[in-house]
Amino acid sequence: MSNNQFHEKCENWKQNTLKPVLDKFPERKEVFRNTSDIDIEQIYLPEERDYDENIGFPGEYPFTRGIYPTMHRGRLWTMRQYAGFSTAEESNKRFRYLLEQGQTGLSVAFDLPTQMGYDSNHQLSLGEVGKVGVAIDSLKDMEILFDQIKLDKVSTSMTINAPAAILLVMYMAVAEKQGVPFSAISGTIQNDILKEYVARGTYIFPPVPSMRLICDIFKYSSENLPIFNTISISGYHMREAGASAAQELAFTLANAISYVDAALETGMEVDDFAKNLSFFFAVHNDIFEEIAKFRAARRLWARIMKERYGAKNVLSQTLRFHTQTGGSTLTAQQPNNNIVRVTLQALAAVLGGTQSLHTNSFDEALQLPTEESVIIALRTQQILGHEAGAAETPDPLAGSYYIEKLTDEMEAKAKEYIKKIDDMGGAVKAIENGYISTEIANSSYKYQCEIEDCSRKIVGVNCFQKEDPPYDSEVVSDEGEEIQLQKLSNLKSKRDNDKVSQSLKILREKSQSNENLVPFLLDAVKEYATLGEICDVLRDNFGEYKPTFNNF
Repeated sequence: MSNNQFHEKCENWKQNTLKPVLDKFPERKEVFRNTSDIDIEQIYLPEERDYDENIGFPGEYPFTRGIYPTMHRGRLWTMRQYAGFSTAEESNKRFRYLLEQGQTGLSVAFDLPTQMGYDSNHQLSLGEVGKVGVAIDSLKDMEILFDQIKLDKVSTSMTINAPAAILLVMYMAVAEKQGVPFSAISGTIQNDILKEYVARGTYIFPPVPSMRLICDIFKYSSENLPIFNTISISGYHMREAGASAAQELAFTLANAISYVDAALETGMEVDDFAKNLSFFFAVHNDIFEEIAKFRAARRLWARIMKERYGAKNVLSQTLRFHTQTGGSTLTAQQPNNNIVRVTLQALAAVLGGTQSLHTNSFDEALQLPTEESVIIALRTQQILGHEAGAAETPDPLAGSYYIEKLTDEMEAKAKEYIKKIDDMGGAVKAIENGYISTEIANSSYKYQCEIEDCSRKIVGVNCFQKEDPPYDSEVVSDEGEEIQLQKLSNLKSKRDNDKVSQSLKILREKSQSNENLVPFLLDAVKEYATLGEICDVLRDNFGEYKPTFNNF
């Protein structure tokens, strides 16, 4: 059938088959539209497209269908549940329990003081120690956190940004004490400061010294940590703050471009560090929008790296990403419904070709997850991997008229945003002038209005409501804070404080130079200088970031 004949047949279907039905039974909405403001068409048809240029084969440029030839047929994604609370001792027990239950990678949640570079005894830490993650004040805590966990046998992701370099060298020091060479440790530090200025807020230093620290990590790791991901460029938190799927994609890649530019300005070659860049995306409830987002992300990043930067190493062109199901989609009302939401989101991540996945626990809208809810979340991944058939072939929805068109549209939307950000001078400028945060705020407001006027249905929230029975919440006790403070006091009384002072003095001097700071951070950590002491040295030299609020 020729193309003209096909479209003529389609028009006949619309007039003779579809229209009589619509005259009697109108559709549920006047317009069907996803979060990226892409209208969903009534029916999708075959389109002329260059297969090699736009789709290709798994493991080959432009990687639309996946970055590996076999994808999950060869190995399932890393099942990496995010965990950490109270003290290092308590978190170590949870880690070992999860590994015993079949988890294949660790993901560390740090408490707020740790994320902000404060020791547990700082006045701003009061009441926050160990509440939303594990408290890490020194190498001693890190040693306890990974007690009986060999670092050459497990991959570890650490959600830490402003003090990322310090937590990385602590991890390295633990490996050294275990007799594990740096070249054998694998994992990821988030280390993505730009999204902190936009969406999350756990920044310490201004952009310029923050980017210096990130580039120091890139350089040091390219020579000493060959299989460790030096950054996880994160769209997740921007999505949680209200960004649409297309905005999440665009702003993440725009930030990534800024990191690449910063590294190149230091004299590094793109293929020296780009192969160790990784990404972190959210996955929400619209399965098809999310799958298209992941496919578009791979294709767009491959083209950016090849065409803009001339990357020759295939690994530099591949977008490897971790996915976490959407925390902001979880509801406190009828929390068991969240099991269904998380399952759908995890399925979208798997069908979209993720390399690593965290599934949220159903009770996270109410509390830190219990062991029972964590196991349900982990079992969700295991059932998808071993029972659902979702991992049996790479990119199983390739060739779907809907998915291919939606992938094209998501890429086009993202390219529009990236072009606009480029014209502003890059992501740092777009952050400083308030453009990105304003776009996210507008998207968030629009989404909330849709919930308020019930044009967007959220089951159990604005429709199908029922009275919930009281929920027995578990909270982290204050006892952990008392224990942590005592441990910190004991550490400072037993360590060699002269050596600590000397290591901090050297770090202060080196931070005023252009030398790579990672070796000097490692030296200070090995003398048991605390996180807060190290960050205070850097605060003195770098200053602290004070946000400005502009109307874009």
